[in-house]
Amino acid sequence: MESLELVVAVAAAVLVTGWIARRTSLSEPLLLLGAGCLMGLMPPFEAVTLSPEMVLLLFLPALLYWEALTSSVREIRHNLRTIALQSTVLVLATALAVAAVAHAFGYPWPLALVLGAVLAPTDAAAVAAVARAMPRRILTVLRTESLLNDGTALVLLAVAIEIVAEDAPFSWAGTSVRFIESYAGGIAVGVAVALLLRWVRRRLGDPLLHSVLSVATPFFAFLPAELLHVSGVLAVVTCGLVSSRYGPRVISPHARVQATAFWEVASHLLNSALFVLVGMQLPAAVRALTSTDLLQAVAVALAVSAAVVGTRFLWFYSVPYAVRLVDRRPVQKARRIGAAQRLPLAWAGMRGAISLAAALTIPAVTAEGRPVEHRDAIVFTTVVVIVVTLAVLGPTLPAVVRRARSDADDEQTAESVLAQRHLSAAALSALPALARRYGVEGDTVARLERDIGDRVQGGEAALRSHRAHQLEAALLQVKRQALTELRDAGHIDDIVLRGVQDVLDAEDVRLSLKAARMPVMTGAPIAEAAPPRSV
Repeated sequence: MESLELVVAVAAAVLVTGWIARRTSLSEPLLLLGAGCLMGLMPPFEAVTLSPEMVLLLFLPALLYWEALTSSVREIRHNLRTIALQSTVLVLATALAVAAVAHAFGYPWPLALVLGAVLAPTDAAAVAAVARAMPRRILTVLRTESLLNDGTALVLLAVAIEIVAEDAPFSWAGTSVRFIESYAGGIAVGVAVALLLRWVRRRLGDPLLHSVLSVATPFFAFLPAELLHVSGVLAVVTCGLVSSRYGPRVISPHARVQATAFWEVASHLLNSALFVLVGMQLPAAVRALTSTDLLQAVAVALAVSAAVVGTRFLWFYSVPYAVRLVDRRPVQKARRIGAAQRLPLAWAGMRGAISLAAALTIPAVTAEGRPVEHRDAIVFTTVVVIVVTLAVLGPTLPAVVRRARSDADDEQTAESVLAQRHLSAAALSALPALARRYGVEGDTVARLERDIGDRVQGGEAALRSHRAHQLEAALLQVKRQALTELRDAGHIDDIVLRGVQDVLDAEDVRLSLKAARMPVMTGAPIAEAAPPRSV
């Protein structure tokens, strides 16, 4: 009954805060944190603890998979160096900066490094919740960084906890090997699972089964990676990125519409629930604080918060300039951004539930049975840093984006127009042959020629016969194929593909519903269009 009460209370908090956020200018993540904090003060929920296993094994794979599935592979490839540096070197730099601050306040170096690893990664859910208004390139860099840096931080945390709990000696060589094994192994598992599921999807006909597979995919990728002791985070992210490439060819429109609707609701609910659960831990963290007094703990937490934010700012206003001195290629010069445009990247350093889950995985005692000192203070510091970064950086990020005055994403608009025109041209080119194939002629063909452009924009046109319905379904197949080819050639982005694809999918679903309502025709059988294989 207590678990049911928690589920109902969290769902109610998500609904109420979402309603308030949409009618005010208040930050939704901040409202969710506040609601969680209030719930944590109530007697029924005082003992509720956020389980690290629930976050790392249930929430994390699902959220990472959806974020990866909706990312732009092309933009990731174009910004790979930046993303790689931010998801590895910046994570290590942040961990060392936090460890130095904690050590200055009396933490032993091993425990200080544990705290650094806990707070090093940005949070995918927190970034996604506040960074939607950014230009495509900056948003892709931030989202991908937050997807990948968890893997770096969790490997570093495992090494640091091993030192603390088992008194194991630290070895740069051994740690480097673990990083390489974790990264390479996670990527290999992700690719293998994605390719295996591609084979499975080609043999699934029922849209409902496709949706079930979509829900299970992140866990199919995460579990074998964890069993092999490589990065489950990278396995899920890689699987999502590979799946986003082959998806348009093997997933039917019905299955995609169904799965997309589920994932949009599920990801919002999981993100929001995590913010509420994190907020609930603040009163519990204060109550559990026994190794130091509250004033000292707050001072440490604020100093660590400054280190987390300051390191990120220092990185974005130093490392890119150093890279410029080395890489003078014209293609890189063309992609440079100014100091003002870099500010949103530096500002988006929010921490979230992943850091808290990581802190809660710290064992209470060592292998010899001795209590791990400062564990309660580490959990408290983590909660405070999460609250500070979300409360200070999150609500002000939209203003920072506006102040940066980034150029409008004209490239994305131009690519969308290109996609629409290319699809119309492909459909018009195929129309005469398809009309002869399905026995449609005269006014119907002329009407379709006039209406193709309008229907690409989502317009409606009535179907007068089963033959016309088949013709339109076949034309949609031509458009989907042309759209995928345009993406594969690099002329449009994955994000543009999905925007146009949503229109085509909605149109396909409308045609299917219309056909289901048509009276059954008698007479000679009508040749059926080939089943759609691209999205």
